Amino acid sequence: MDRSKKPSAIGVGASLPQPSVSVQDGLIEASLPSGESVTVYLYGATVTSWKANGQEQLFLSQKAVLDGSKPVRGGIPLVFPVFGPPPQNHATSSLPQHGFARNSTWEFLGKSSSEASKGDFAVKLDFGLSHTMLSEEFRKAWPYEFGLVYSVTLTKSALKTSLQVTNEGKENFEFQVLMHTYLSVEDISNIRIKNLESKTYVDKTRNASTHTESSPALAITDETDRVYQDLDPTKPIIVSTASDDQPLFSITREALGDIVVWNPWVEKAKGMSDFGPDEAYKNMVCVEAGSVSTWQTLEAGDSWEGVQSIKSRL
Repeated sequence: MDRSKKPSAIGVGASLPQPSVSVQDGLIEASLPSGESVTVYLYGATVTSWKANGQEQLFLSQKAVLDGSKPVRGGIPLVFPVFGPPPQNHATSSLPQHGFARNSTWEFLGKSSSEASKGDFAVKLDFGLSHTMLSEEFRKAWPYEFGLVYSVTLTKSALKTSLQVTNEGKENFEFQVLMHTYLSVEDISNIRIKNLESKTYVDKTRNASTHTESSPALAITDETDRVYQDLDPTKPIIVSTASDDQPLFSITREALGDIVVWNPWVEKAKGMSDFGPDEAYKNMVCVEAGSVSTWQTLEAGDSWEGVQSIKSRL
């Protein structure tokens, strides 16, 4: 029987917008419905952009080389398995400065997303690098069997980066690791770094001499290259404004007990071909979570993981 007044069909409610991920030309981009985004190059698995609160949070040099011919100047380059120039008579001694992770092309392992609460999403990007993927030069220089999984997790309030190192061979090996984070700031003269007071640091601008931090709020007033050692990873390093003590970044870690603070200042900035413009040192500060003051020893078959979580504009 034909009914002239049929009940209308029950409409299916529109689903909530979901995180999106795009993969093209060696570049992975992820964004949340709330507007936050992250960009990662497969070369070095280097995070080159993190946007939150409508603003870019990371510094990327205008002269950064993005064609895979050299490590990226800015973002979050990965340092592994050695920090700085390799020491002589060590297993890493034939490697370039900061190792090979930032100079190798990684594999995109996939993405996953989750929802902490209604509309509050997280998206995780996983990247992998193993000994079989290294150049012949790097394999000869460091002939250990290893696997790295680097995870970049974007949420509305934070960017989390974690590196898992697995010894896939039969020999123990030693390594160091660092997340070389370049933070974007409006004016370096208005920046203070907190929770380093009373900590021991090695000052690379003063012949690697050892000192104790006396300031509760570190100001950057000239070339700075310090390795703060043996910190409590759960106590956040706070980057705040000097003028009104507004926290800009909060950095917590897991298994990463060292913090490197770096700014090239005037002369060194001018001397780096991939750093630009010359005055850009005023708009960045590196606060780098790592394990670099000693060596981690990884036995055959074992794994290790270090984690950094950065919250912005608290």
